[in-house]
Amino acid sequence: MKLIVGLGNPGPEYVFTPHNLGFLVIDRIATDRNVEVRNRQCRALTGRTQIGDEQVLLAKPETFMNLSGVSVRELLDEYQLRPESDLIVIYDELDLPMGTIRIRQRGRSAGHNGMESIIGALETQEFLRIRLGIAPETKILKPFSKRQLKVVDGVLDLAAEAVQVILTEGPGAAMNRFNRKQDDDEAEPDDKK
Repeated sequence: MKLIVGLGNPGPEYVFTPHNLGFLVIDRIATDRNVEVRNRQCRALTGRTQIGDEQVLLAKPETFMNLSGVSVRELLDEYQLRPESDLIVIYDELDLPMGTIRIRQRGRSAGHNGMESIIGALETQEFLRIRLGIAPETKILKPFSKRQLKVVDGVLDLAAEAVQVILTEGPGAAMNRFNRKQDDDEAEPDDKK
């Protein structure tokens, strides 16, 4: 089984804010697969599905962002899963431009409180993460503008697709496909010189 955790804050006031992109991706995957993420266990809302050959547990911690690690640790223990092979965490990243997606297999928190909590609770940085750019000037708890929501919709589709590729083709294939998109776009003008 694989555990896919989207980070966010519970409560209607946070639903369409940049800091809840992880929750929104979990909701998109659940909608695409016609499952509900509403079972309460290990301080999270969860739902089960299958992606490729993998049984998947989708999770949205209800601990608020700063304590996400408590829920993730409990879920890993409950299902006897290992972070380095069985966990994918999806979250917002201020250091990336809005609409950008980056997949990494390890790394520090870069000041993200949810990731800081998870790394602390698991005592490792060795787990897969999907970082979704929201741009440094973004107010993380302010709702998206209508213009931003169009970009966000595309990012949710991309992130859901990235999860599918990770689980069916492997992390390397997913990183090759999704991490270089913006770099390729930026390189095109130079290639034409």
